[in-house]
Amino acid sequence: MPLEHSTLRALKRLLGAENVAADPCRARVYGYDASVSGYPPEAVVFPVTTEQAAGVVRLANERGFFVIPRGAGTGMTGGSVPVQGGVVLCLSRMDNILSIDAANLTADVEPGVVTGRLHREVEKLGLFYPPDPSSSDYCTIGGNVAECAGGPRAVKYGVTRDYVLTMEAVTGAGEVLETGARTFKGVVGFDLTRLIVGSEGTLAVATRVTLRLLPLPRAVRTVAAVFDTMKAAGRAVADIFAAGEVPRAIEFLDSGSLQCAEKAMNAGLPTDAGAVLLMEVDGSPGEADRQAGALAEVCQKSGARFTQTHPDSPEAKKLWAARKAVSPALFAFAPHKINEDVVVPISRIPDLVEKVEALRAETGLTMVSFGHAGDGNIHFNIMLDKSDPGQARKADYVLNQVFSTVISLGGTLSGEHGVGTTKAPYLSMEVSPERIRLMQGIKKVFDPKGVLNPGKIFPFPS
Repeated sequence: MPLEHSTLRALKRLLGAENVAADPCRARVYGYDASVSGYPPEAVVFPVTTEQAAGVVRLANERGFFVIPRGAGTGMTGGSVPVQGGVVLCLSRMDNILSIDAANLTADVEPGVVTGRLHREVEKLGLFYPPDPSSSDYCTIGGNVAECAGGPRAVKYGVTRDYVLTMEAVTGAGEVLETGARTFKGVVGFDLTRLIVGSEGTLAVATRVTLRLLPLPRAVRTVAAVFDTMKAAGRAVADIFAAGEVPRAIEFLDSGSLQCAEKAMNAGLPTDAGAVLLMEVDGSPGEADRQAGALAEVCQKSGARFTQTHPDSPEAKKLWAARKAVSPALFAFAPHKINEDVVVPISRIPDLVEKVEALRAETGLTMVSFGHAGDGNIHFNIMLDKSDPGQARKADYVLNQVFSTVISLGGTLSGEHGVGTTKAPYLSMEVSPERIRLMQGIKKVFDPKGVLNPGKIFPFPS
């Protein structure tokens, strides 16, 4: 239902006419993310201050429309899509790096700052912001905070929640909160910062974030190991940790993703292999060299047919670019993609791989896996034509089978993509009714009228 003209006028008074878009053609652009499309909002607004963002949410409470926070729209579960209509609160114009404090290892940023830009700016000062989602050249800090984004380096350095120290945020009631402390330690009261991080824009909208930084590692090495089977590669990951080594990244590509990555990037990847482990270590030059050698040795003992070590060079960068290119390149297989990011304990990766192989043989569907083997986070993809009812039914069957297997192995249904709308129907497979009720109660405290990002996480209205 279109917004009332009086509400549009109120939004334009609040933000300026240039920061409000209600034209249906333009608004339609904001009705999608990387997985869900076809839900155009009634309007899109572009706040440039916290007070403007808070004003939009307060107006929503007064006049009864929904507010859907949005960054760059790179999410994978429909988290920023206005599935129940409403006004998209696009934070892309709040894109200032407010300060970088090298002495205290912090950065203050607005939510629209692109993650890759922050990486480059802090590295100029010899500093390091570890979270590195595959979409880092496009995604924003605000979206990373909403989804608790991770990336390849999470195995050693953790995920977004481990680097958010303080936050200025607008609750669903339109109140402005200051949470956290600028120190690396702080246990005064409940940790509201960590509660908001990963809440998918359902509790509050971050409008300023203080991020923890680290010193930039002096040396980085990349190790590539080629295996005949994905199962052997999975065993090698467990062997690496058993040997006492903790790389900053251990990524894997199965045979299908290898073919796509090589076609997209021509990086010299072996398309006849069953799997490749792409690993990264860092530290002093001596430590990086030692650990790279140790990883190569473990992989060889675990059955790798070939290993190669690269310094921080154009060749290494090309390998990592190929890894990041896998997801969009998968559309060479089919017009539609179902992308899941399940997680299992590291030692159970071979068990999950075996189940996926069996389902591939049973259904004949094209399935491709890649992802963060170092923390058990598998990006499992089904490529299909959704207009074919037979393929769609098989895909539903496969998803239920994979999710059930993940839970039975002690895993979780999402490591970094969140629940959004696409995983909401499966929430009860992992989360008990008691926990769901508690989460909904928390939602009610932050957002008593339910205006903020409805239709997300919960499989029924909250």
